[in-house]
Amino acid sequence: MTADLLAPLDLAFWNIESADHPMHLGALGVFSARSSAGGAHAADLLAARAAAVPGLRMRIRDVWQPLPTRPSLSSLRGLSSLSALRRPLAATLGSALGRPFGSALRGPLTSALRRPLAFGGAERETDPGFDPLNHVRLHAPVTDFHTAAGRLMGRPLERTRPPWEAHVLPGEDGVSFAVLFKFHHALADGLRALTLAAALMDPMDLPTPRQRPAAPARGLLPDMREVPGLVRGALSDAGRALDIGASVARSTLDVRSSPALTCDPSGTRRTAGVVLDLDDVHRIRKSVGGTVNDVLIAVVAGALRHWLDERGDGSEGVAPRALVPVSRRRPRTAHPQGNRLSGYLIRLPVDEAEPLARLALVRTAMDRNKDAGPNRGAGAVALLADHVPPLGHRLGGPLVGQAARLWFDVLVTSVPLPGFGLRLGGDPLGAVFPFAPLAPGHSLAVAVSTYRGHVHYGLVADGAAVPDLDRLARAVTEEVETLLTVCDP
Repeated sequence: MTADLLAPLDLAFWNIESADHPMHLGALGVFSARSSAGGAHAADLLAARAAAVPGLRMRIRDVWQPLPTRPSLSSLRGLSSLSALRRPLAATLGSALGRPFGSALRGPLTSALRRPLAFGGAERETDPGFDPLNHVRLHAPVTDFHTAAGRLMGRPLERTRPPWEAHVLPGEDGVSFAVLFKFHHALADGLRALTLAAALMDPMDLPTPRQRPAAPARGLLPDMREVPGLVRGALSDAGRALDIGASVARSTLDVRSSPALTCDPSGTRRTAGVVLDLDDVHRIRKSVGGTVNDVLIAVVAGALRHWLDERGDGSEGVAPRALVPVSRRRPRTAHPQGNRLSGYLIRLPVDEAEPLARLALVRTAMDRNKDAGPNRGAGAVALLADHVPPLGHRLGGPLVGQAARLWFDVLVTSVPLPGFGLRLGGDPLGAVFPFAPLAPGHSLAVAVSTYRGHVHYGLVADGAAVPDLDRLARAVTEEVETLLTVCDP
């Protein structure tokens, strides 16, 4: 039985989770079926193929790990300075959450402490009793794939089994079916989830990737020639941590968001999807410059403006902080399991009335983030996970989860998809809508993918806080039409 310790960021995702805020990401793939039995056939194939995919047989369990695997000066200093930070941090959190700090954390922290004590650590191991039938489920025919997906996205994954599920949803029309994949963020990030899901699709003739040469064996003690580099690395890490912390503190000043983007959790979910023509997005980009990603983020800002004004919340003075995750994974990495993420934090110019001006503001903000790099700034908080000991992740998970609204207001993430077409049982995948986890205290998360010449927006919202998610989805389409009009009158 193979096992490996969870990377620090994976461990953070595992401990942040609560019943009202499950930490799984998802994707809803819609297939064209050649017969009414397409959905049932797809479920049989997924169950049969899952046993042959090693990553799908991995479960996560708590382990004894009282100290960091690689102790660092910054982590030890962090422990010694905890008491100095406790009072001001409690006051800040209490103010932001709108209630006393103790009552804000009592429920989540009590829940964390009631879990079997394992001194903070967790490891990923092969489940000896893995049964694919526990993970692949065929449902009765449905009329609306997104209605069914929203209900299923609100259900946490079973933590004692490999944390993933595939739900096959036959369409009542008899000519389509959908598959909703759910992967816990501690098991996979977006790229890893894509790899696992693609392994269940029909086999394709692809070139075999080149094998990277094995790293030379290392002794127990570092080579003395490496010591200056290690010292410089430690100092650099400490400076980066201070820079990120200061940036986070500055980002909480002059917060201009909307009450529509925050909520008390209801434990329910809604999902919606939008499909755009990628050629339209390129037309806008070529007219004004920037990148495709700049356009896609600006579309979110414009859609939020229309949506807030229409529902009566108003967009005047609103500029919510959007967290844009950035993958730090290298292509063909030798260790693909662990999350390797940083992020950019930008203000969405929802309060700007002119569409092209909104796009220009987004482009400027993203250029500024790229110039600074993904290792600095308020969006790079995820990098600090490497400096927290395992026990700190366990006890601090509820604190981090409750403090998410202090850091950002809405998640806008991009999930890469292959350029070639995928099939399941011979039936082609026509559309795929990615779904991001919804952070505690947030009412909306946005994920975007491009596939086969189209852009797919996947929207996830708290079911009680955003009953009109379909209206926001329509606003995305309307914003693109507006931009096309002003760019090519």
